[in-house]
Amino acid sequence: MKFEIINPESLGAPKGWNNGLLAPKDGRLLFIAGQAGWEEGSAGSPPAFADQFARALDKVLTIVRAAGGEAGDLARVTIYVTDLAAYRKSMKALGEGWRARMGRHYPAVALVEVTGLVDRGALVEIEATAVIAGAP
Repeated sequence: MKFEIINPESLGAPKGWNNGLLAPKDGRLLFIAGQAGWEEGSAGSPPAFADQFARALDKVLTIVRAAGGEAGDLARVTIYVTDLAAYRKSMKALGEGWRARMGRHYPAVALVEVTGLVDRGALVEIEATAVIAGAP
């Protein structure tokens, strides 16, 4: 299954995301609820930003795989962060973590800074939409 990347020249060349992905006609949509980088009831202390990002992305990918998909099936990702400065400071580590899990697949991505997340100690939460090929 192949996505058609939609990056109008008038919007400039994106780096690390796509402006849009057109899903194939025969794909099944998988809507993935927000997956936090830290759960309030977890033992120990919340990990650093990059580690929480990796943890949240791993949880998203666990759901995709449970539906019969793979990392390249992610069509859209929304990343919620409580500290945009921490996100920017962690960009190198975030990129390494992304590529380790996603390779060079870059879906349509939105980054949103929020004042807080439901789970205390969570610095990042990721929700996503995947398109899984074939019939159930």
